[in-house]
Amino acid sequence: MSGDEQPSGAALMFGDFAPQLVRFTDEVLFGQAWERPGLSARDRSLVTVASLVTSGSTEQLRFHLGRAIDNGVTEAELIEAITHLAFYAGWPRAMSAMTVAKDLFHA
Repeated sequence: MSGDEQPSGAALMFGDFAPQLVRFTDEVLFGQAWERPGLSARDRSLVTVASLVTSGSTEQLRFHLGRAIDNGVTEAELIEAITHLAFYAGWPRAMSAMTVAKDLFHA
């Protein structure tokens, strides 16, 4: 990391506690995997949000909803995606995800 570069979210959360997880997160996941040319960042965000909703991983959802917005997905599209996923992932998971989205979008 250069002198003026801010630490990543993973580095802020886990720093010296889990440096290997931070390195994998920053270099492999958000470096190599997210930068592959096969999908746009927008599409990767939609896939990631869908995966987090269907797995019930609401702890990570807030960050990825924000990242999806940054990558060009609209609030309305994210709400529609979560609504659509209710039929595939189950109502409780969709309701939990929608609670996170509402808290984020209407904070």
